[in-house]
Amino acid sequence: MTVLHQIDPIALDLGTWNLPVVGTVHPQIHWYGVMYLFAFATAWWLGRSRIRAGRLPGVDEQGFGDLIFYGALGAVLGGRLGYILFYDLSTYLAEPLQVFKIWQGGMSFHGGLLGVLVAAWLWSRRHRHHLADTLDFVAPLVPPGLGFGRLGNYINGELFGKPTQGDWGVVFPTDPQLQGIPLDQLQAQFATGALDAYARHPSQLYQAGLEGLTMFVLLWWFSRQPRPRYAVMGVFALLYGTFRFIVEFVRVPDAQVGDAGYLAMGWLTMGQVLSVPLIALGLFWLWRSRRSPTLAPSAA
Repeated sequence: MTVLHQIDPIALDLGTWNLPVVGTVHPQIHWYGVMYLFAFATAWWLGRSRIRAGRLPGVDEQGFGDLIFYGALGAVLGGRLGYILFYDLSTYLAEPLQVFKIWQGGMSFHGGLLGVLVAAWLWSRRHRHHLADTLDFVAPLVPPGLGFGRLGNYINGELFGKPTQGDWGVVFPTDPQLQGIPLDQLQAQFATGALDAYARHPSQLYQAGLEGLTMFVLLWWFSRQPRPRYAVMGVFALLYGTFRFIVEFVRVPDAQVGDAGYLAMGWLTMGQVLSVPLIALGLFWLWRSRRSPTLAPSAA
């Protein structure tokens, strides 16, 4: 079945306001931002239950609140800077103010991961915890946020997949071949089947299902029992790297990177290149966990 994407990326339009000094403003709440709010709220709710179960010994809810703040800051700053450095540096050098328009998308998971690692290191150093114990605790809290982020990508009509070459998929009005055509004309053409050739893989939903739901179920189940240090974070890195590498085969690469988005062999993308180290790290951490201590739960 073919579906026409018709979701408004603006969740709430607050109208036009005339403010002193500032002048005329038109505030809007975008679904992409709402998804980030859902992500951090879910991480806080899940993490609080783990803190109460003593899964990070010596840390109370206030300390966990600090960890969430550090992590959120690291994820947003790292995700934005990572996207700029890995995918589109020239555009942001030409238009520096684009850096602040996060609601338009443009976040990199790999950059966000580096930001979270730095934030976790700073928090662990301050609270005198082993970094690996902190990351093992945080890992199961991350997948729901990844899922919400991919839903935000879908709502924005960005990061979609390649044509399905069949009678199913999603027709995105943001498709470069359809941009500029009014929505009412697209709806009329879609009703006649004239847009079936533009149906694409909803790769954002594939990633939401794999990186979000599947990873969460597996990691939450795996971490329910105490595991050796490095084990949970190892599973996280291995699963994400593998899932992302696979989905990249049906996802349209960022055209501004390499040759039409490909770095080599006509299929290797930046997302795959950045995922290989994660797979290797995941395997290394799992190997290292075999001789590492197991952190026993205790009252926070």
